[in-house]
Amino acid sequence: MTILDRALDLLVQHDMAGFVQLFAEDAVAEFPFAAPEQTERVEGRAALAEYLRDYPNLLDIREVVAKTVHQTTDPEVSIAEFELAGVAVATQKPYRLRYVVVLTVRDGLIRRYRDYWSPLAVTEVLGVPGV
Repeated sequence: MTILDRALDLLVQHDMAGFVQLFAEDAVAEFPFAAPEQTERVEGRAALAEYLRDYPNLLDIREVVAKTVHQTTDPEVSIAEFELAGVAVATQKPYRLRYVVVLTVRDGLIRRYRDYWSPLAVTEVLGVPGV
């Protein structure tokens, strides 16, 4: 099982503590398409844990609908496309969103996580500005 497979399994299980443990202590998570009022960069495992603390209260992720991983010329970097489906907790609206993530993994831990998602799609489902 790859680290991405493990990460997606933990999201479906709503295990944010386990998800965060896949990251290095000094990992960086970036969200290049974040809405202007939202976080674009999180530095460190502890900050990431705080950032994701309420995630299961926003989204009830129930399945990974599709997943494709592309290897790059750098053995530490891969690009993953995946689609998650579930329900927005507050609105009970169905949630289905595609992601593109660029992962840098070294020594078995995620060092850098660049997550390209649509804040417009999230706003529509959650009823709040791009989380």
